[in-house]
Amino acid sequence: MSSTTRSSATRPTRPVRVGLIGAGGIAGAHVEGYLANTDVVTLAAVADPVAESAETRASATGATVYADYRTMLAEADIDAVDICLPHHLHRDAIVAAARAGKHVLCEKPLCLSAVEAAEIAAVVAETGVTVMCAHNQLFLPAVARAKALIDDGVLGTVYEVRTTDSFHNDFTPENMGWRADAKTSGGGELIDTGYHPTYLLMHLAGASPLEATAMLANHRLSFMEGEDSAQVLVRFDNGVLGSIVTSWAYEPSANTERFSVVGELGSLWSDGTTLWHRLRGEDTVEQRFDEVDQFAEEIAHFATSIAAGTRPINTHEDGIEVLGIILAAYESAKGRRTADVLRADRSAGALSNA
Repeated sequence: MSSTTRSSATRPTRPVRVGLIGAGGIAGAHVEGYLANTDVVTLAAVADPVAESAETRASATGATVYADYRTMLAEADIDAVDICLPHHLHRDAIVAAARAGKHVLCEKPLCLSAVEAAEIAAVVAETGVTVMCAHNQLFLPAVARAKALIDDGVLGTVYEVRTTDSFHNDFTPENMGWRADAKTSGGGELIDTGYHPTYLLMHLAGASPLEATAMLANHRLSFMEGEDSAQVLVRFDNGVLGSIVTSWAYEPSANTERFSVVGELGSLWSDGTTLWHRLRGEDTVEQRFDEVDQFAEEIAHFATSIAAGTRPINTHEDGIEVLGIILAAYESAKGRRTADVLRADRSAGALSNA
């Protein structure tokens, strides 16, 4: 992704001050990220209608607590917001924050529909704020190194990318909450955990998606409305073919890679912490990486992008196209056909189908 300067936005001259919207489970990882980056970012406010949750997240930094994020947007001294709400609440929070002149870091998914995506694209074009998608796995060192090898042409023309994110999820009817209902989750596992291998696939493919086809299943979590497993095929506009396997029903087999890329000159593959690549006729090269706090890296990147006025690694345009793959996958599975992907028109700020 490029690092072009934004045309209009307010650049803070102090550490970026952020208001957290939503103090639930994932917000804890974000708070740790703020604590690891106090030189560039400050968690200044927390908004959640559950006072105990808000106070717990705020206690680490002394942030001001609000019961309603709209009040926080009007009153708090903040430059940006970090949205950690249930999926169906993302669009409204993004639009409200943008209209208040605040930059946005939003947990996945960006939103739930083409209509919501169009509203977000329009408000970003209107206000000039930056919206960054919280795609934390892009900050794994193995992913960054793989992307560099691809972009440097080490593999030549890329033919195929595969990504996997599957695990045995211990959800029950009692603890699954809003994720069990497609109206609030947006679907099932694919739009939740499956969002990770989808954005990773698009990042490594280095192109916009054109069409997708999918098969969905509910192997084990029969109490949820949506799928607990999915397999998706994607065609990109640079000719790359991609495949995604994702599930809450099972652990993958021991020989399953987190991601792999095959090109004209060779291939690479990774379990997420070690990266191997091999060119045709040469020995395999292995690189091992120390573990990193993906959320700390993500938050540092967001803050420095806002401060410098540069484009973050994934904006709302990327988030729209990741969502587009997932919506096309759902359409494909429902109609038993290949479906066109919703795409962001990056020059006009509009949306289109491939």
